[in-house]
Amino acid sequence: MSGVVSVRVMMVVGAAALLAGCGAKLDNAQEAALVENAIANAEAVAENVTREARRDILAERAPERDAWVGKWIGVEGLVLEIAKGAEPGRYRILNKWNLDQSEPGAYDGRASAKGIVFRRGDARIELVAGDGDATGMKWLAGKKDCLIVAPGEGYCRD
Repeated sequence: MSGVVSVRVMMVVGAAALLAGCGAKLDNAQEAALVENAIANAEAVAENVTREARRDILAERAPERDAWVGKWIGVEGLVLEIAKGAEPGRYRILNKWNLDQSEPGAYDGRASAKGIVFRRGDARIELVAGDGDATGMKWLAGKKDCLIVAPGEGYCRD
């Protein structure tokens, strides 16, 4: 991480030195703006690297989520299918989650601390393990192996 930040800072400092070497004079405000820009870039890079590191740690939990690969059945023909993605901790999700859909939507998911996270429209969805009673749906009550999106939406295998 610090190597990437250092490279960015050096690029900005190098640009300032190049401008100065070409006879371009920078006043204090311009120099301050260059330094401020370098700091902002370094902070953005550090934040992105940190976010990716967290995702990598969560991806290590993928084997726990790999057991969820397969087809899960909801009520009235609703379905959730999970397939392994190209990398550990990544998943491809097909989900028919409302009766108005003619075809299931396709989503990219990733392992999370509690389950699998994906975006469905503007909503952040997190699949978590539970039982039919936890779905809050009488048609799934008593089932033992389920994935829950939210109360009122769940999918079970048994």
